[in-house]
Amino acid sequence: MALFDVPGWSISGDPVAVASKKRKRTSKHRDDSNKVRSATVNVEKVIEQLAASPTAENTHRGDGSAAEGRQKKRRRAKPRQPPTHTAVQEETHGQSEKKRQKDRPKEKSGDDNKAAGTQSPSTSHSATESRSTLTSLQTAMRQSLDGARFRWINEKLYKSDSLSAHAMMREDPAVFDDYHKGFRRQVESWPSNPVSHYISALSTYPPRTVIADLGCGDAALARALIPKGYTVLSFDLVADRAFVVEADIFDRLPLPGAEVNCDDGDKSSQGHGQIVNVVVCALSLMGTNWPNCIREAWRILRPNLWASGELRIAEVTSRFTNVPQFQLFVESFGFRHKASDRSNTHFTLFEFEKTSRKPRSEKEWNKSLAKAELLKPCEYKRR
Repeated sequence: MALFDVPGWSISGDPVAVASKKRKRTSKHRDDSNKVRSATVNVEKVIEQLAASPTAENTHRGDGSAAEGRQKKRRRAKPRQPPTHTAVQEETHGQSEKKRQKDRPKEKSGDDNKAAGTQSPSTSHSATESRSTLTSLQTAMRQSLDGARFRWINEKLYKSDSLSAHAMMREDPAVFDDYHKGFRRQVESWPSNPVSHYISALSTYPPRTVIADLGCGDAALARALIPKGYTVLSFDLVADRAFVVEADIFDRLPLPGAEVNCDDGDKSSQGHGQIVNVVVCALSLMGTNWPNCIREAWRILRPNLWASGELRIAEVTSRFTNVPQFQLFVESFGFRHKASDRSNTHFTLFEFEKTSRKPRSEKEWNKSLAKAELLKPCEYKRR
């Protein structure tokens, strides 16, 4: 019986030929030998090139040039390191400096400067450099941005109370400088300046007249009148360490003077202890609580004796909702209207003198101070 004889199965006796399916693989040894031969050929080519080069000739001469050539090759073959931050800054600075020198106009010679009546480049370097850094287009854009910032600050000051305005100036004193920079630019387009009018008018007053400039700005009144012998007390939200005293003119000025108290009964009075002869409010009634400034003016003004106790107000004409009502409102604080000047197209000027008044309770004061709508905010058109 066959070895694999199974009932029901039959297997032929001839053996089955099986075909071999082995893959022919290239010998690893053969690949390595091919790589070695290729590398050898390449090295031989490199040696032939070096032998034909001038460096090889210099090697035979023994003058050291071959060593220099090898050093240069090593330097070229050395991987380049990424530039450091300092190197980038120095390279950028050098390129910027070269560009500035290229763009900078050529300086005139000393003889040309003398003929033109200008300073030498060494003495006027800072002034010319600041002007040359901005093109005409950049200068126009800068002025446009300054104007927009001025209008924004101006609107803030008119539509907020003095407490908020004072806090804004304390947080960022640059706001005060930016506002008055824009204000001075606005003055250039006015037909006349109220401050110039007051400088001329008050110059005729007796010497040692005490003037309080409320909301003085850059203290132009003090700078003009103090050299003439007048005493000018300048107050604004930011001090300049020279003429301007920091104070909220709508709150409590750091000056002597007492109001009429309810303890005095119904007796009219002009108060006590005042030292100021003239109060000037030139475009300074800006906050929503501006009536407090009129009350403070009455408190610090001396009694109306010998041209004393005067209140002078200059405001933008477009702000008034009703000029006669404004005059009556100021008079209700203890003043008498003397004169008005509406000849200017931009501003209206008022003159008041201090009079006696009866004492008031705080409730009565709050009722009077709520009439701030008599002056509208000064707004600029949106651009």
